[in-house]
Amino acid sequence: MTLPDLSLEGHPSHLLHVPPAAAGTRLDAYLAQTLPDLSRSRAQQLIREGQVRVQGRAVKASHKVAPGEEITVTLPKPQPPSVEAERIPLEVVYEDADLLVINKPRGMVTHPAPGSPAGTLVNAVLAHCTDLSGIGGELRPGIVHRLDKDTSGLLVVAKHDTAHLHLARQIQARTAQRRYLALLYGDLRPDRREVDAPIGRHPTDRKRMAVTSLHSRPARTTFAVQERFGDFTLVEAHLHTGRTHQIRVHAAYIGHPVVGDPVYGQRLSRRQAPRHDPALQALLEDLHGQALHAHSLTFTHPRTSEALHFQVPPPEEMQRLLQYLRGRSPP
Repeated sequence: MTLPDLSLEGHPSHLLHVPPAAAGTRLDAYLAQTLPDLSRSRAQQLIREGQVRVQGRAVKASHKVAPGEEITVTLPKPQPPSVEAERIPLEVVYEDADLLVINKPRGMVTHPAPGSPAGTLVNAVLAHCTDLSGIGGELRPGIVHRLDKDTSGLLVVAKHDTAHLHLARQIQARTAQRRYLALLYGDLRPDRREVDAPIGRHPTDRKRMAVTSLHSRPARTTFAVQERFGDFTLVEAHLHTGRTHQIRVHAAYIGHPVVGDPVYGQRLSRRQAPRHDPALQALLEDLHGQALHAHSLTFTHPRTSEALHFQVPPPEEMQRLLQYLRGRSPP
C-alpha cells in the first residue's frame, strides 16, 4: 500500500483555472476548497502577502472568482523558527514521521510568550526534532493546541503543515477527543453536570476569563463524577468547545473550583478548604497549581486514518493527594 504524500514540499506554486460551478465564490473560500492542504486563514494570509495572483494581479480575499480566471498560488518556503532549541527532558508518548504526542509536565509553558521566552515545550521539542510545522508561526511551530502552564497531560505536536491542518480540523470539529481529570472542591451533584455558559474576557481583569454575556463565545463543558470524597469530587471533564481556561472558569462558575487553582474561585477555595488536617494541607500545597490533568487524547492519524488513543495517569503530586483522600475515614 502506498501512503499519500502529505507534504507540500516540492510544490511551491499552484496554477488553477476556475470552473463554471465555482463562479461567485470568494477567493479565500475557493482556495481552501480547491487546495485541501490550505486552510482559509492561511489562504487569506497568502493573499495579503501578495502570494496569490488572479489573471496576474493582486486582489483581495473577498474577490469573487469568475469562470476561466487563472489563479496562481505561490507557497513560500517555510522559514526556520527563531525560537532556540533547549535540551529539556520530554516524556514522548508516541512519535512517527508526522507527529508527536507528549505528556506535558505541570509548570511548563506550551510556547514562548511575554514573560516566558525560554524553557517552554516548544523549546524542548525543537531540540528533540527540527522538522515542525510552521503554521503556528515562529513562536508556535508544530503547536496544534495548548495546555495552561500548570495543567499537565497530553497534547499533539505536528511535524509538518499538512499534519497540522488535519489535526487542527479534527480539534475544531470535535472529532478529536480531549478529556481531563479534575479534582473539584465540594460534593458535585448530580453525577453528570453539563455547564452551558458563554465565556469571554473578564470585564475588569483582562488577564482572566469569565462567564459573561459581553464579547463572549458559546462554551459547554460536561463534568462526569468519577469519585466522591465528601468535601472533594474527582470528575472527568469533556470539552464541547475550546475556550481559554474553559474547565477552570466553568468549575468556579458552578461553585466547585478546581483544587489548587490560583486564579479562579480563590475565595471559594479558601472557604471550602478543610481545616485541622495538616497532612491534607501539605498535600494541597504540594500541588503548586490546579489539580487538572489532560489524561485522555483520541484522534485520527492524518496520514493513515488510523484511530489513535492515548491515556496517561495524573502527575505524582495529584496521585498522592487522591490516594490520601481515598484512605480517609468517611466525613
